[in-house]
Amino acid sequence: MQEQERKYAESLRRRYGEKSASENKMEKLRKLDAAVRRPAEIFAYSFGIIGALVLGVGMCLAMEVFADLMPLGIVIGIAGIAIVSVNYFLYRAILNSRRKKHAKEILSLSDELLND
Repeated sequence: MQEQERKYAESLRRRYGEKSASENKMEKLRKLDAAVRRPAEIFAYSFGIIGALVLGVGMCLAMEVFADLMPLGIVIGIAGIAIVSVNYFLYRAILNSRRKKHAKEILSLSDELLND
């Protein structure tokens, strides 16, 4: 058996083998942390992309690329700037609310891991 095959077999054995209680707790702690952060990050990326696209459409209209719609382009561009500007604050609000929701469970689990 080659060295690479042996390493692969060992990694599979670790992946499917029995895990100790501390490993299970650590995995649960990682999942909880991801459950706190992931919704806020998905929202921030999605909202930011939408804001950037709205801003881009406003810029195109303001530069009169498609038609003579400069006033409409300025209004749409300002709306895009507003969306992009408020994005970070919404991200922080969502993240803080999710942290409050899961704080007790994460703290108790991390205390158990640190005391072991």
